[in-house]
Amino acid sequence: MMKQLSVFVENKPGAMRAMTKILAENGIDLRALSLAETGDFGIARIIVNNVYDAVTVLKDAGYVHSLTPVLGVVIPDTPGGLNNVLEILADSEINVEYMYAFLGGKNIGSAYMIFRVENISAATAALAAGGIKTVDQDEISKL
Repeated sequence: MMKQLSVFVENKPGAMRAMTKILAENGIDLRALSLAETGDFGIARIIVNNVYDAVTVLKDAGYVHSLTPVLGVVIPDTPGGLNNVLEILADSEINVEYMYAFLGGKNIGSAYMIFRVENISAATAALAAGGIKTVDQDEISKL
């Protein structure tokens, strides 16, 4: 399991830069990012190398944020790789609330995705039974 930070950022020029600058100045490396706008604010969903430090510096800088458990999945970088993962989850009646991809890592021939599902344990077990590898926070920190 991994922890995702959801950070509320004003929907105005330079707001994302200000948030990422704080992270950069504190040595926090982004591993994945998804941005969704909701009118006056956006929600930046981020995976970082050091969750504790990121939470601390964002809190100190006045950012409203929350932590969400998510599932990191190594997906074969082949046609149908994502479809296979989604098929395993659907067959196990596990709903995907949202997902996003990220690059990096040492698994040549693989892609990485973050999945928000209600039951991470059930999803992890179903994927393992289907031969799909998941990654945890420690592994992400080392990418």
